[in-house]
Amino acid sequence: MIFRILTIFPDFFEGPFQHGVVANAAESGLIQIHIHDLRNWTHDRHRTVDDRPFGGGEGMLLKPAPIFEAVESIWPERSPQQRLVLLSAQGKRFDQESARRLSQFDELFLICGRYEGVDERVAEHLADEELSIGDFVLSGGELAAALVIDCVARLLPGVLGNQDSTLQESFSDAGLLDCPQYTRPADFRGWKAPEVLLSGNHEEIRRWRLQSAREKTARNRPDLLQ
Repeated sequence: MIFRILTIFPDFFEGPFQHGVVANAAESGLIQIHIHDLRNWTHDRHRTVDDRPFGGGEGMLLKPAPIFEAVESIWPERSPQQRLVLLSAQGKRFDQESARRLSQFDELFLICGRYEGVDERVAEHLADEELSIGDFVLSGGELAAALVIDCVARLLPGVLGNQDSTLQESFSDAGLLDCPQYTRPADFRGWKAPEVLLSGNHEEIRRWRLQSAREKTARNRPDLLQ
């Protein structure tokens, strides 16, 4: 799968994609990540990408022209297997189901918002969808882009050593948080791992994990049970 990011801070991504699962997937050729500097599509000596919003207000907006020109030069023609996403606080909430859906495309292009946001014509006439990673405001979409790529990449075949592990974790098809997990030592400072996990009875373990997942979901994310 090919990931593309349009940003005014290309150096931001020197760190997030050089470690862990995403780095290994890129090194093995399972994914490609291309970072595009939005300022390369400006035409003034100051490489201006933003301007004041019509009607007044605080802050600056990313102008539509550089974004349109960037996307149209990188993707002269669009195919159904290419998906363009604008990352902004006004988008629909990104979740695990969103990640599964996006993982079905061949190419994912992420536009990183910045300042007070992006000219609305980008969302209306260029992007396929607008996504937010949560009900809070970031300084820009770069951190969100790194999060989306990490989440989507690990769902691709071959990226994880055991792909079945994605079926048993939080926000899987069961709609529950993952169950509590324990490892050695079985007794740590007097806090003991549940005996059932040490029993070797796989059916009892399965039932305990399901019940524990329901209890943890009810405690931490009751909204998921609705």
